[in-house]
Amino acid sequence: MSTTELPASHAELMDGVYRWQRHIYDLTRKYYLLGRDRLISGLDVPPGGTVLELGCGTGRNIILAARRYPEARFFGLDISAEMLETAEAAIGREGLSGRVALARGDATDFDAGTLFGVARFDRVFVSYSLSMIPGWEKTISEALAALAPGGSLHVVDFGQQEGLPRWFRALLRGWLKKFHVTPRESLREVLESESRRTGASFHSRTLYRGYAWLGVIGAAK
Repeated sequence: MSTTELPASHAELMDGVYRWQRHIYDLTRKYYLLGRDRLISGLDVPPGGTVLELGCGTGRNIILAARRYPEARFFGLDISAEMLETAEAAIGREGLSGRVALARGDATDFDAGTLFGVARFDRVFVSYSLSMIPGWEKTISEALAALAPGGSLHVVDFGQQEGLPRWFRALLRGWLKKFHVTPRESLREVLESESRRTGASFHSRTLYRGYAWLGVIGAAK
């Protein structure tokens, strides 16, 4: 999908939300986007492998992953031009421009071959983005379609906070709503359904008393 075909309303919304927030995003989000580093450590990227992040934002995750897996190539997709500007600058400062490529696109409808010249990836990951994407179920389908045989999709996002006090859940939901973030109650079920549909394996774990959860779908070889 070219940038001219992006859904204007959502792209403009994200640019508006993060035009200024992007400058302090990583400083503030580290306190409540929990489980991101656990996802990265679990990618287990093979030497020479390819990795795609959907909703790459400021580039924080893709930079950490590129450091951890120095023999792999990385690709990041985001709908926000503002976030991509920050990500590109950060990747350049880290000296990773030769191994990390970014593109603007819609995670619910993209053509990786056109955007990156790579159609299939050994790993695809989505970190705290599905809770911001309208039609997020399509992102899961697109991610699985972009996996190479034997590849895996890794997702971390807000859970339902079932093990936490009710007042905390209400406070968190109210705060997230200010940034157009909605924890997806059916996320686990959708991933399980998609894994069955594609004949893939699926496992997940709850983190921090339900604050977040981490899921992995492994494609058949």
